[in-house]
Amino acid sequence: MEVKFYEEIDDRLLKFAVIISKYRGKWVFCKHRERDTFEIPGGHREENEAISDAAERELREETGATDFDIEKVCVYSVTGRTRVNESGEESFGMLYCADIKELGMGLGHEIERIVISDELPRDWTYPLIQPLLIKEYLRRAEMNK
Repeated sequence: MEVKFYEEIDDRLLKFAVIISKYRGKWVFCKHRERDTFEIPGGHREENEAISDAAERELREETGATDFDIEKVCVYSVTGRTRVNESGEESFGMLYCADIKELGMGLGHEIERIVISDELPRDWTYPLIQPLLIKEYLRRAEMNK
């Protein structure tokens, strides 16, 4: 499994939006109904959907966020076979960060619950990918101080 980061890429190649989220300064993670692990909110881009719209939709569906600020961090790619990429070819997504100001909307049908925590999870759904996304987000945040 290889994860890379880019500043930009052709928009048509972006298939996923992942949103590193915080609420009142704490991390927000999702627990899918069919798994015992945790993940960063995010998901697939729908056909004819702008990647920014996909990010906002996924954030609402997976966290119940009703008010938030969201911004792009960078493009990421994953090369290697995963549950969502059986070919193993390089696939691309846009990484976002969000400051959730208000929660309250119901969760999407896939999400059992959210976890709000000072700590990162130990049991990741995507352990070879999502911790690297957080690491890159933190690296960029430190550089921009």
